[in-house]
Amino acid sequence: MYKIETTDLMKKIMGEYFLSLESSKKKIAWCTSVGPAELLRSFGFEVYFPENHGALLGATRTAMDFIPEAIKCGYSGHVCSYTTADIGAYLKKESPLQSHYKMEGIPKPDIIAYNTNQCREVEDWFTFYADEFNCPIVGIQPPRHLDEVTQDEVDLVVKQFKKMIPVCEEVSGVKFDLESFKAVIKLSKEATLLWQKVLKTSIAQNAPLSFFDGTIHMGPIVVLRGTQIAKDYYTTLLAELEEKVKNDEGFLPKATIRIFWEGMPIWGKLRMMSDLFTSNNAAVVASTYCSSWVFDKFDENDPWNSTARAYTEIFINRSEKAKMKMLADWFLEYKIDGIVYHDTKTCFNNSNAKFGMPQRLKDLTGVPSLIIEGDLCDLRFFSEGQSITKVETFIEQLNDSKVFN
Repeated sequence: MYKIETTDLMKKIMGEYFLSLESSKKKIAWCTSVGPAELLRSFGFEVYFPENHGALLGATRTAMDFIPEAIKCGYSGHVCSYTTADIGAYLKKESPLQSHYKMEGIPKPDIIAYNTNQCREVEDWFTFYADEFNCPIVGIQPPRHLDEVTQDEVDLVVKQFKKMIPVCEEVSGVKFDLESFKAVIKLSKEATLLWQKVLKTSIAQNAPLSFFDGTIHMGPIVVLRGTQIAKDYYTTLLAELEEKVKNDEGFLPKATIRIFWEGMPIWGKLRMMSDLFTSNNAAVVASTYCSSWVFDKFDENDPWNSTARAYTEIFINRSEKAKMKMLADWFLEYKIDGIVYHDTKTCFNNSNAKFGMPQRLKDLTGVPSLIIEGDLCDLRFFSEGQSITKVETFIEQLNDSKVFN
């Protein structure tokens, strides 16, 4: 059985992270997953990520127990199921953190910070909690859907970042320290570059890391970005995967097809989808999702501009033209035979199959596409039988017309 040994370390680290949120004497900051975690950490906050909790609700298939509670409060069943599942779990005072880590529940925030570079829903979601806990909320609202991110956009985002400082100082009781901020940025950059190298090990023909593995191993780069723990973890994981590449050891040695996954994971069906592709000798080797936490523009010597640019240039925040260029480059780099778009029904902002991109990208690259309908947490939108039929048919077609030989 193929195994990534570092998985055990990852589970240990994630467990310690969650427990620290409850046991630490530090104040707690809530943050969006692609938000200003580095600035918050420079003030000494422990940082909690509700989106990570949303993914946990999806992966444990408990989301459907909670979404109706949010709907009762007026939230549509067609908005982000991270939002509705998380709010519903809060209303029912339940969480997988209780059974997994024996925690009392989610940690109470002292301050909440968001960045709408992902979507507008995070502002609504986090404002709900700011009202519930009567705590300060600060937000960054960068320009969106850009072909190129210019200095004008960077300057705007920098101003918004800096407006957070007085609120963070008041809540934390700590004065802003530029050197502390730089130190966190440096650690964050080192970890994110290691994560990028981890993902790129699957450029190897016998790829050691699948997209489905990546959704698990990305945990530390999401919740521990800007810490020595994250840097050390990815140093260890990278060494193991590079050794596997050296020994020609991959997760699917006889793969005949290389697939790119575009969009969110279907958290409650990760194992089912992984088994579906591997049983058909198709290796899902790369994704837009796992690459969302590669911030190679971070620069501790220019902390404000570099963080503003890195968080504004992410894939989900860009125009379709920019996205197509990024995808075309990934196809070449990973020698992709086909792309699967997950049309996530409650995550409109992270679904790129609605306005003709699959056809235009195929015209540009020659890479065929398949669209799977589903959702990140709400499994009412996912048909297992239909998806199996579509994937197996798609793989058969790819075997007959490979782009890269």
